[in-house]
Amino acid sequence: MNTLPVQRLDHVSLAVRDYDKAAAFFLHILGAIPGAAATDSAMKYHWQILSLGDLSRLEIIHPTAPGSFLDNFLALREGGVHHITLQTRDIEETKALLQRHHIPYFGYNEYTGVLWKELFIHPRDAFGVLIQIAEFHPNDWLNEAIVPAGDQPWEINKTDTGLRLELAHPGGGKVGLDLNRQDARKLVAALQQAMDE
Repeated sequence: MNTLPVQRLDHVSLAVRDYDKAAAFFLHILGAIPGAAATDSAMKYHWQILSLGDLSRLEIIHPTAPGSFLDNFLALREGGVHHITLQTRDIEETKALLQRHHIPYFGYNEYTGVLWKELFIHPRDAFGVLIQIAEFHPNDWLNEAIVPAGDQPWEINKTDTGLRLELAHPGGGKVGLDLNRQDARKLVAALQQAMDE
């Protein structure tokens, strides 16, 4: 089991000048599913979470007015990878870890009204990549269609060839596995054996 506070890569954030063009590309051509979105009037930008497949996520960010923090980044390009976001189980543990290893961070924020605590590591201290590390509950930011319903962490549906098993993923959303009838029976037997041991 991972004892470090950073749990996983949550998403890659793409900064773009033309939000409508980028959204059309990811939503209509690549089939992304829109999740949470908001506009930050103080920092003059809009963000949108997009889910692809079972577990992959992107964020599109774009300026909403002159003076956005994205202006310099987008001055010479139409768009590009702006940062990556890592999920931590405990932002205070993460801060302590970074301090112990003399890794500077900046931009610590705790947003009221939502569980989102964040900090950033500058690209000069992270091999050329801006890293956002945040404490949050992933399902709060995803489209309801890809979040498991209820408290049960699995769902089983019959298919023409066997069944589809969907499991809640600790990183949010759910992951699916299609099993033919023979493999489904093997899974049932393996579960029963594990219960009997």
